[in-house]
Amino acid sequence: MPELPDVTIYVEALRERIAGHRLQLILIRGPFLLRTVRPPIDSLSGKAVQQVRRLGKQIVVGFEENLWLSLHLMIAGRLHWKPAGAKPPGKKALAQFEFDSGTLTLTEAGTQHRASLHVFAGEDQLFDAGGLEVLEADLAAFEAALRSANHTLKRALTDPHLFSGIGNAYSDEILHRAHLSPVSLTQRLTASEVERLYHAVHEVLQEWVERLRAEAGGAFPEKVTAFRPAMAVHGRYGQPCPRCGAKVQRIRYASNETNYCAACQTGGKLLADRALSRLLREDWPRSLDEMEELKRR
Repeated sequence: MPELPDVTIYVEALRERIAGHRLQLILIRGPFLLRTVRPPIDSLSGKAVQQVRRLGKQIVVGFEENLWLSLHLMIAGRLHWKPAGAKPPGKKALAQFEFDSGTLTLTEAGTQHRASLHVFAGEDQLFDAGGLEVLEADLAAFEAALRSANHTLKRALTDPHLFSGIGNAYSDEILHRAHLSPVSLTQRLTASEVERLYHAVHEVLQEWVERLRAEAGGAFPEKVTAFRPAMAVHGRYGQPCPRCGAKVQRIRYASNETNYCAACQTGGKLLADRALSRLLREDWPRSLDEMEELKRR
């Protein structure tokens, strides 16, 4: 799922291409994509774009007459841009927005149909989970949000009601940078651990915004993915931690997984994987050494 760094780069690219330009034609081919009927999406036709910005993991576009388009890409939604006069996009697009400056299309891989479009009459109608904009917050505000409920750090960082724009991928990177376990409880952290986490959030998110901006090089971002070779732990199960060389571990649940370095983040303790730990029970290894011994057997 595109998170704060990815959505920021999308917003910058869109702002450059559609701000001040008029939407001329809208085609919706995905029957599950549009989630609102009032006002109708055709009400945006002929309107000029006045602003483009990020709201959590959403991209929101403000048009004349206080009309708003909200786009949530979810896991598999991606955006594509063709400048005016270029070859028309293929028929695989779920949505097509033709501006006087070019054409924006939305595609979605898979069959789960999670990406969504909403149209609102009024900025106050936008869906805002209310999470803290972490890059704009000071340490005190960050700590207050973090300790507002006693969750694991992984759950807290990815809760949109607590923090805006952080998801599965960057929470792994943040926790690795902060040397903190994903299952540590927020209300048990020391003041120094909270401060370390705060700085890790800023460092990781700002670094990746800059990386992705440089990668795009002014072009429209087409390689948006949650799995990047330069990441420290996310999506790197079994590969060496770039800091200590120990193998990256994981916790799997539902369709997600948490990646972490046991040597750097949990004092060498292996966190229980729901599937394997239930299967192995008392044989579940508690440390990296025990894991290696189990493999040798």
